[in-house]
Amino acid sequence: MRVVNTSEITKNIKEMCIDVNLSLSSDVKNAILDAQKREESSLGKQILGQLEKNMEIASETNIPICQDTGMAVVFLKVGQDVHFEGDYIEDAINEGIRQGYTEGYLRKSVVKDPVERVNTGDNTPGVIHYEIVPGDKVEILVAPKGFGSENMSRQYMLKPADGIEGIKNAILETVEMAGPNACPPIVVGVGIGGTFEKSAILSKKALTRDLNSKSDIPYVRELEEEMLEKINKLGIGPGGLGGRITALGVNVETYPTHIAGMPVAINICCHVNRHIKRVI
Repeated sequence: MRVVNTSEITKNIKEMCIDVNLSLSSDVKNAILDAQKREESSLGKQILGQLEKNMEIASETNIPICQDTGMAVVFLKVGQDVHFEGDYIEDAINEGIRQGYTEGYLRKSVVKDPVERVNTGDNTPGVIHYEIVPGDKVEILVAPKGFGSENMSRQYMLKPADGIEGIKNAILETVEMAGPNACPPIVVGVGIGGTFEKSAILSKKALTRDLNSKSDIPYVRELEEEMLEKINKLGIGPGGLGGRITALGVNVETYPTHIAGMPVAINICCHVNRHIKRVI
């Protein structure tokens, strides 16, 4: 058994919340740089150039990449041989978020109640997903999610008979309806299978997968490639002002499901696709 004090969780999450809002992961950075080379629209090229400049300014001046520093989403994988001591783990996670957003001067966007709309003042609570895994390590994945793109996401409860074509139609319909509102170029996370809520979590997790990675499942890999090609033929383009590059990537995750259903969730993220991972 390995003992981990929850103060370590707080410390790491504080640092991660700040770092992830100031600098994008290399896969997303490189995808934006590559998109600028491939974009055929002069206006699209100009917008992608501005995104590149924005990344540079954020990194050099410690100013957030985007004014919407998101609602903190935390995926915590805990080895079953780990024993936490100290504060309650959920309190420790939220304390890390509070410290990161307060000391990092990041925008506080969370309201205590979805109807009464009173701001909590420190961007807590976060949305936390736990997973127990073999071993004695703790993997922390922090992925702040802005709501310009989150609001453009959709959930479908398809019939098994809808098949792969139904999934393709759902993805394309979602991207078309999002149009310029999701701040393209976007990353599209797709979750297929499980139950209503499982597919949504899968789609969120898909956004955190490296854009250069490929699925081990042949049909999923083909689906990702086909959807990226078709999305980039929609003509929405950077900033929604027309062009070739509407999406930087399409990541699909699947899970077993019931014989009577086929849940599909599409979680859209703007070009500021923030995610950072540490293992302690």
